[in-house]
Amino acid sequence: MIRIVVISLLGLLLFSCGETYSKEERNEFDERIERYLKKKKIKCTRSSSGLYYKILNPGEGDLIKLKDRVSFTYKGTFLSGKVFDEQIEPVEFDVQTLIGAWKEVMLHLRPGGKAFLVTPPQLGYGEHDLDDIPPNSILVFELEVKSVL
Repeated sequence: MIRIVVISLLGLLLFSCGETYSKEERNEFDERIERYLKKKKIKCTRSSSGLYYKILNPGEGDLIKLKDRVSFTYKGTFLSGKVFDEQIEPVEFDVQTLIGAWKEVMLHLRPGGKAFLVTPPQLGYGEHDLDDIPPNSILVFELEVKSVL
């Protein structure tokens, strides 16, 4: 639990510092993600930020807002399929404090919603070297919103 709090706060710090990647680097991330999706035969939407996502279930009720606090579960893997983190008991966070990818997809969901995300580094943990996540990692997440608090 402490790990996710630290990672979430690190994500907020990354985006508040304005860390950026070159167009060439972003294109290379896109190419790697598109190869992964093609190999897995998964169709996703690509947002203008570079996030690839698929809404598996939009949920019911009102859309989640940036000011909301949400309870959710998730599983995070690398493109290789290796799991680096999984939370089967719901965790609670303010949407505005989440890493960019989670924040972005949450705004497409309602309570009970589920999503699949392929997260380029600029929307994840960037160049930071975390214990289980190397710098510039492309990350795959499945998350499910349990409730909006």
